[in-house]
Amino acid sequence: MFDLPAYDAHEKVVDVNDPETGLKAIIAIHSTARGPAAGGCRLWTYAGPSEARTDALRLSRGMSYKNAMADLPFGGGKAVIMGPVEPQNREAVFAAFGRAVDSLGGQYITAEDVGVGVADMMVVARETKYVSGLAKAKGQVGGDPSPFTARGVRIGIEAAVKARLNRDSLEGLRVAVQGLGNVGGYLCEELYERGAKLIVADINAARAEEMIDRFGAEVVDVKDILTIEADVVAPCALGGIITPEIAENLRAGIVAGAANNQLSVPDAGAVLQRRGVLYAPDYVINAGGIIAVSAEYHGESNLAAIDAQIEAIGPRLHDIFDRARKEHRLTQDVADTLARAKMVRV
Repeated sequence: MFDLPAYDAHEKVVDVNDPETGLKAIIAIHSTARGPAAGGCRLWTYAGPSEARTDALRLSRGMSYKNAMADLPFGGGKAVIMGPVEPQNREAVFAAFGRAVDSLGGQYITAEDVGVGVADMMVVARETKYVSGLAKAKGQVGGDPSPFTARGVRIGIEAAVKARLNRDSLEGLRVAVQGLGNVGGYLCEELYERGAKLIVADINAARAEEMIDRFGAEVVDVKDILTIEADVVAPCALGGIITPEIAENLRAGIVAGAANNQLSVPDAGAVLQRRGVLYAPDYVINAGGIIAVSAEYHGESNLAAIDAQIEAIGPRLHDIFDRARKEHRLTQDVADTLARAKMVRV
């Protein structure tokens, strides 16, 4: 594990194997410098344990940076459950996962991520208190954090549009949204309400067709969405999709989306910069969800305060864009520097 490129001095990596339920999971704790490691649980069918471990390592590191940049009292962690999980066994698997989380004694706080929903977290909550993203109680924040993530991404897109195109509105801009899961769907709604013209793609063709009826979107093949002519490309599926080759062939001036770890390698960011494409660092722009999860976990109910934290994503990105331009640096390098400076014991 220590030789894996994704390893970054992680504090703890736990392999979970529960023969009774068939649960196979990896919980990666990158840093607890700012507080307990917080990050969602992803259910995915990986090619094998090595791919799953790499994903957990990369995602947990990203959570450390995300939580630091959002000024949250959390370190970074992530869990991945290796699928597939049979429907009739799902409850037992998530109960076993909850027990695994509980065994860490609060070092890791979980929530939903790709492939995992509120119902799954409610099962986890029967086994541990170290969980968020639960069904919303009256007067409280809770439930699916995707709308908060999407709102933050929309705010980030507006910041990038101002910085790159010097426009104060999304009216008439072509935005290509890759991935129409919970966050991608909510993002389409946010963009449509502000007059953007949507181009969408998803591996679920029916989901993509739904966007035609709801938002008058143009549907394209998933293999074409990233390089289609647009003002903004918004990756909202899995990570690692902006490769150097894709970066060379982009026909948009901005990359700003909800996906984690969008750049397959750091060199992809260098290609974007050389071509004049503005990249909004993913863990900065997609922090709206963890902001809501943090509020829920700490029992906060002041929606205005939560909205203010999410609105701060815009100025935060403007600062990164300005520094990158003045210092002739990549936007992701500037963000990394700022995040590392915040990753201290608080």
